[in-house]
Amino acid sequence: MSSHELEYEILGGSAQSVEIILDPGETVIAEAGAMNYMTEGVRFEARMGDGSSNGMLSKLWGMGKRMLTGESLFLTHFSNQGKGKARVAFAAPYPGTVVPVDLAAVGGRLICQKDSFLCAAYGTRVGISFSKRLGAGFFGGEGFILQHLEGDGLAFVHAGGTVIRKELSAETLRLDTGCLVAFTSGID
Repeated sequence: MSSHELEYEILGGSAQSVEIILDPGETVIAEAGAMNYMTEGVRFEARMGDGSSNGMLSKLWGMGKRMLTGESLFLTHFSNQGKGKARVAFAAPYPGTVVPVDLAAVGGRLICQKDSFLCAAYGTRVGISFSKRLGAGFFGGEGFILQHLEGDGLAFVHAGGTVIRKELSAETLRLDTGCLVAFTSGID
């Protein structure tokens, strides 16, 4: 499934939010409780999963995976059912930075801390990943269950504090797992 193409604007300084501009018929998916406001024409509905699967077994499996991460069993789908452009804004419950990620530009997959996913274009699959090294869960303090986002559209993650982007090329970077927001495939 191809993702909806979204327009957006990052608002604020130290406590950022993202305002998504939806054309008629467009949808954005978000974690429960992340919405700040929405304009007329936007309708929302809590659904099991991200909408990428239709089968009941697949939905139940997705719910079980979301329970492991401590996230809500449901994602909220915000759709523009009006005739003109509509807006819906999202933010995390704590101050920080909103980072837009074009999933197509990073190979179609992003792995992020379980609480950093904010919202994404409809068509993005939201699942879980496990750290390959069990020690990361015991010694890092953050656990070894991560979320993964797959698709070809925009996704938005939230980070407490300042974001520093690092591109690694056959290098090792050691960091506190609480400082990790997200990474692309191929990083261990």
